[in-house]
Amino acid sequence: MSIESAPERGKVSILWFNDYAGLSIRTPNYSLVVDPVDVDAGAFTQVDALLITHEHYDHLDASLVGEIQARTGCLVAADPTSHRMLSGVIPSNKLVRVEPGMDFEVGDVRVHVERSHHPPASTPVVYLITTEDGVCVFHTSDSLPYEGMRQIGERFKPDIAFCTVGIAPGTSPKTGVEIVKLVRPKVAIPYHTMGTSALRSFADLLAREAPEIRCLVIERNKVYTLP
Repeated sequence: MSIESAPERGKVSILWFNDYAGLSIRTPNYSLVVDPVDVDAGAFTQVDALLITHEHYDHLDASLVGEIQARTGCLVAADPTSHRMLSGVIPSNKLVRVEPGMDFEVGDVRVHVERSHHPPASTPVVYLITTEDGVCVFHTSDSLPYEGMRQIGERFKPDIAFCTVGIAPGTSPKTGVEIVKLVRPKVAIPYHTMGTSALRSFADLLAREAPEIRCLVIERNKVYTLP
């Protein structure tokens, strides 16, 4: 879903629009959408880039991605497996194949790609999105924690980190908190779960194990402006 009003300088607005990892991210000048599924294409009135993390049904809907791209003319960045699935759907000059270690730009927004530790997927990635004002958002897709996240945190110093707390194999509030303890963001946001119990469990566990890090439990389809 599009976020109609741009945030002020030094801020980023986010909206979680499904039970999974679907996020709309608005900077002062750009709009990015991650893993759009279970949403109407017409809800996105402005999109500069779609970012796809992996090929699973709850992260990639190729026909929906094609419809959004056709409506908005946006760039589509996708992991190698998703890129292959989208190659007949998205114009080649608008489709970017991304791999861990890569950087690319969406206007003045820089996107860095790293691996996702999500064994059921073929070539999953995570994204670090740094706005034109230097606000860094870490979208961890379905990743379980892994030691390399410590270096990611030290290098990028994320302001906001989204952490999977359910549905994906092996994930839980505890694995989400482990990601936070490795990455050390300013704000930790649990997502990728149905219902609210896992979100609350994540908040309670984080308060005990890393009380210095702010936890924000967000509601679906509500806009939040951070940090």
